Amino acid sequence: MKAVFHIADKIKPFYDLVDKVVLFVCKILLIVDIVITTMAVTGRYVSFIPDPAWSEEVVLTCMAYMAVLSAALAIRRNSHIRMTAFDRFLPKKLVHTLDFISDIAVMILGFIMIFVGWNYAQRLGSRGFYVSMPGLSRFWMYFPVPLAGVAMVIFEIEMIYNRIRHLVMGDDTGIPEAHNEMEEAALEMDEEDTEK
Repeated sequence: MKAVFHIADKIKPFYDLVDKVVLFVCKILLIVDIVITTMAVTGRYVSFIPDPAWSEEVVLTCMAYMAVLSAALAIRRNSHIRMTAFDRFLPKKLVHTLDFISDIAVMILGFIMIFVGWNYAQRLGSRGFYVSMPGLSRFWMYFPVPLAGVAMVIFEIEMIYNRIRHLVMGDDTGIPEAHNEMEEAALEMDEEDTEK
């Protein structure tokens, strides 16, 4: 059985590559957003700097891509919004089971985003055009949803595999901890209060 997991572990560089590509795209989109917004705002007050009419729509489209792609990255890092207040009081097996069910639900959401999002992008998006750029289809405004769905499914496959590996082999390889700094600080404060 361990041999199967060792063979499957060789796919990890693919997940790392997808993670790096999505992170790089998010960084580029953030830079584009900042540059275009700075140019548009400055252009309103400085005459020789252009204030293009398309700036608002491009910035909103870049933000849409950034928002959904960064949500997919949060899945891989296990840093998405989740309720962990009761995790320390529940049995470990129950917490792992609930995490597994959560991963299945998020993967189903990813598939819904792919199919429904693609349908919307093709039907609604291809019918309209950007107001300030009449030659550009609104397909690109709806396309982030299925694109993020693909990234979410890829990262959830990895997360589910890691949870199954943990269940079978008993190691935590590949499952990032969901603790954040605020939660750790609250635990430290509770410990200090109990000592007093």
